[in-house]
Amino acid sequence: MINVTKTYLPNKEKYQKYVDEIYASGWVTNNGPVVKKLEKKLAEYLGVKHIVLVANGTAALEIAYRTLNLKGYAVTTPFSFVATTSSLVTNGLNPIFADNNSQTLNTTQNKKVINQ
Repeated sequence: MINVTKTYLPNKEKYQKYVDEIYASGWVTNNGPVVKKLEKKLAEYLGVKHIVLVANGTAALEIAYRTLNLKGYAVTTPFSFVATTSSLVTNGLNPIFADNNSQTLNTTQNKKVINQ
């Protein structure tokens, strides 16, 4: 079962070390030293030159839509957080909902959707 509502909580002691580092720097938001360190580690791990951390998935989706200059329709699933659809609409895209496979919970190929 995929639980879409349970919050992931990191190891408390490890998390506290990062909080202490943030407090020591006095830089809580917008490209502080802890963010830069995480971006660097992620870029190395993923093997990419550029990476941008954002506050939430909605912001990430909106940046992606704008960067890709998407227009028209987008196939998505109704089995998701509301921001998946609202971010499409906010950026002028028209969502088309696809069915989900009851076994895999992935979207399924729907000829009616694809031919729109």
